[in-house]
Amino acid sequence: MAKINLDPAPMLYPTPAVLIAALVDGRPNAMTAAWCGVASSSPPALTVGIRPERHTYRGIRAHGVFSINVPSVALAQKVDFAGIYSGRKEDKGGLFEYGYGQTENAPIVADCGLNLICRHRHTLSLGAHDLLVGEVVEVLADEACLTDGAVDATKLDPLVYSGGTGVYQGLGAIVGKAFSMGKKKNMA
Repeated sequence: MAKINLDPAPMLYPTPAVLIAALVDGRPNAMTAAWCGVASSSPPALTVGIRPERHTYRGIRAHGVFSINVPSVALAQKVDFAGIYSGRKEDKGGLFEYGYGQTENAPIVADCGLNLICRHRHTLSLGAHDLLVGEVVEVLADEACLTDGAVDATKLDPLVYSGGTGVYQGLGAIVGKAFSMGKKKNMA
């Protein structure tokens, strides 16, 4: 198969379309971010790339905590709104239902099936974006998104973003069991 050389870009597909929430000036605010990923399992840590001028970033710096919220496909329009408009100019407080876990000053987007509350641990300035590392200190999940006590991606129905085409999508069909289908005995 022929390969085409493309310009360097952060083309990892798909990326999660998550909502980053923080308290800003005493009010919950959520912004959309697609540059989010796993950093460590012990301690559990996630990363998110955010431009320092973002309104939500100010709340993260002020309180040292934030939440990463995984919206479903059903929330796509609101997620897009939260990414287009800044909380500095547009009050997004009524856009979502907010709540709190046990971590003070870290609002969650209650509309989302999965909420990961993080303590800000590190910042790495990388140019246009800062990479924030958050240690996961609390995980909240809707009971309807669980199967046998674990988050079920099919039930969660997470929204993903495809940067190359600029579209939101859902997940496709399950293709096999991880750490099983690739075992030598299964390879034909």
